Amino acid sequence: MLSGLRNSSRRAVRLPTSRNLRVVRPAAAIPSTSSSSPLRATASSYATTGLSPSPLSTRSTVIQLLNNIGSKREVEQYLSHFTSVQSQQFAVIKVGGAIITEHLDSLSNSLSFLNHVGLFPVVVHGAGPQLNKMLEAAGVEPQFEDGIRVTDGKTLALARQLFLDENLKLVEALEKLGVRARPITGGVFQADYLDRQKYDLVGKITSVDKRPIEAAIKAGCLPILTSTAETAEGQLLNVNADIAAGELARALQPLKIVYLSEKGGLFNGETNEKISTINLDEEYAGLMEQWWCRYGTRLKIKEIKELLDGLPRTSSVAIIATEDLQKELFTDTGAGTLIRRGNKLTAMSSVDGFEDRTRLEEVLGREKSDVSEYLNFLRSTKFKAYADEPLEVLAIVIPGEGPNDPARLDFFSSTKAGWLGNVADNVFNSIKKEYPRLIWSVRQGDGQLSWHFDKSQGSFNHGDQVHFWYGYEGPEEVKSLIGGFLADAGSRESGRSEGAVTGIKQQARGFLTATRPGSRWAASMGSVLRQPRRGFASTNPNPPLGSSNATNGKPSKVALIGARGYTGQALISLINSHPHFDLTHVSSRELAGKKLEGYTKDGKEIVYQNLGVEDIRRMEENDEVDCWVMALPNGVCGPFVDAVEDVGKAKSVIVDLSADFRFDRKWTYGLPELVPRETLTKASRISNPGCYATAAQIAIAPLAPYLAGSPTIFGVSGYSGAGTRPSPKNDVNQLKDNLMPYSLTDHIHEREIGTQLGVPVAFIPHVAVWFQGIHHTVSIPLAKGMTSREIRNLYQDRYAGEKLIKVTGEAPLVKNISGKHGVEVGGFGVHSSGERVVVCATIDNLLKGAATQCLQNMNLALGYGEYDGIPLD
Repeated sequence: MLSGLRNSSRRAVRLPTSRNLRVVRPAAAIPSTSSSSPLRATASSYATTGLSPSPLSTRSTVIQLLNNIGSKREVEQYLSHFTSVQSQQFAVIKVGGAIITEHLDSLSNSLSFLNHVGLFPVVVHGAGPQLNKMLEAAGVEPQFEDGIRVTDGKTLALARQLFLDENLKLVEALEKLGVRARPITGGVFQADYLDRQKYDLVGKITSVDKRPIEAAIKAGCLPILTSTAETAEGQLLNVNADIAAGELARALQPLKIVYLSEKGGLFNGETNEKISTINLDEEYAGLMEQWWCRYGTRLKIKEIKELLDGLPRTSSVAIIATEDLQKELFTDTGAGTLIRRGNKLTAMSSVDGFEDRTRLEEVLGREKSDVSEYLNFLRSTKFKAYADEPLEVLAIVIPGEGPNDPARLDFFSSTKAGWLGNVADNVFNSIKKEYPRLIWSVRQGDGQLSWHFDKSQGSFNHGDQVHFWYGYEGPEEVKSLIGGFLADAGSRESGRSEGAVTGIKQQARGFLTATRPGSRWAASMGSVLRQPRRGFASTNPNPPLGSSNATNGKPSKVALIGARGYTGQALISLINSHPHFDLTHVSSRELAGKKLEGYTKDGKEIVYQNLGVEDIRRMEENDEVDCWVMALPNGVCGPFVDAVEDVGKAKSVIVDLSADFRFDRKWTYGLPELVPRETLTKASRISNPGCYATAAQIAIAPLAPYLAGSPTIFGVSGYSGAGTRPSPKNDVNQLKDNLMPYSLTDHIHEREIGTQLGVPVAFIPHVAVWFQGIHHTVSIPLAKGMTSREIRNLYQDRYAGEKLIKVTGEAPLVKNISGKHGVEVGGFGVHSSGERVVVCATIDNLLKGAATQCLQNMNLALGYGEYDGIPLD
């Protein structure tokens, strides 16, 4: 078992000493210029200047402010996570009375920020300190039994008025910031007497009525609750605010339960350091044995464990200072104490140590094209693997030969749940405890790059890689380390080794394949690091580059010509969430002058234009566009392409979604799974394949060497394939209870499929009443008898490592591919003669059949990771 607590010094201050080199000094060595973060300064000015809240009320502005405390990746990731559940399930926030008294501005501002990004935390507050003062002023001495306030009639009457006053105080502060808030001072908590004789009017909550909360959120209001309850007879009872928050959490089952604390978290009584994260399944038993874990701290942790044991594993508790609420919620490092159930961590030094071999192979298969080869490597190599029980996170470390030699992080994979649940942090901390020196590399465009910066002592940028390390002291050691990086980079320029990455991706195993002769680095690392390059499956002549091929660190400006249709809208949606593309122009004659809907990146408002040939020529001359996407009907885009080429700079990329250039040898046919990706990375003129044609080629290509005649393709498409212009093929009334054949011979896709595969095919298209998605049933004559298993193995080998192709034994269903970004191939029904096989394939005609494939081609041609911006779940 692995255990231990993380301290709070997780984000080091980095001082750049050269253009590429980053070194670190301890945070204590840097004098602080302000006690407030940029976010707090901005928030404070917003709360106190009396300015109109409307500029800050936009979601994009608030997200930009949130980016001051964390990376854009972190903010977007956590926002997506928080908005994935119903509004009332985002967070329950418990506010102590002292927070309202001492930190009202900070509290209201923090809640305002959350609301302005579309989140609705449920707030429940107490008023203990204020009640003590009120009782003292009234000459009543507060009485407590076992830490519980004894509440008589007079105390309850004062408490009731006080709760109302404090509730309205917070509600009014929020409304001044433009946030609608609803006071809820009763009707939520039902209770019985806790012990009438001992505590008098103190309640034990028996049930929670969620309706007032849900009604408030439905009306667009933040629910602000007091910690009072009523009996079935209507008697008001006092309830501890912590207990009320816990019962509320049990009813709502939120992602987050937040306790706002003036201390800002729990502290290690031995080191006096703030405890950053507690994973209860892993650490609870050991924590309870610590001599310093006693009194209030022990009780708090025990109560939180009992609470989380009854909630989904995705729920967690945060104890945090009010002013750091955003940092805790929207950054990986957090700011307070995060408590979650987590999963127990295990460490293994053999492949046989993994109980669930299927799950292991699945995790390795996300990045490794040949899982069996990598497993064989591990069996012959000394390694240590760290993982949680469900393998949400898996790290594999190759130790150095000597005690002072660095270990190498060879594999690090985490799911989204692993990142958001801090499991990745815990695994890395376990590695750090065992290995005082570690080296690893990450590609420049990796989505989790900021996480690696946080974990490292220093970094060095070279080419498309960022090399990280920790455990090195002094300039000479760092200089020697960088020399090794540079030598390795020089060796890779003559031949790219397999891309692996850290984080979601893995770094290459050949971390340092060449070093300076005679150097200590070469002597200590050579035998460990000079491993043969792991190739892709030998039957796949076109290995996928995935996200490891990114060479461009700058954003690209994209112009979409012809954005009215379904494909244009799908592409706009993908570009909206793309990390490197900036949509600058959209052209549609029918929609000119109207606002583009569905594009929200950076709060930018784009208006449709009716761009003509001269506009295109001028924009190309002025270098206004890096990539032109032509989403026009067949036979229309020629003059626009000519306008770009007339300028003669040949700087911009053109991707054409029509069929106009699919047979032009000067253009590159953009089907990355079948066309050499190296060709696409060098292309500036790419013809996007047709939707029918993509799925058909994927379905036939592995059997092309074994054909005995022409394959016959029976294809059925949803009516979105007929476009937006009215026609019988997209008339739902005509399609109802119907299947409509069309272009039964000589369809342009028939020619396209045959030309690309090098064999003639028969293609028979149909349209059906569903909206999007295509199903192909392909009958393929075979030159020799083959079994279904043999054929399936051919397909699995051919598409090993392809992230957007799934090979399955069952015939795929079109309803399962709608809205997805890949192709499914299966069926493999072999005739009794063994000389004919029926293969089925499905594809979403708007996505992998058009927009997603376009994005793949844009990524490759512009130097980004092939799958950047494409959801791969």
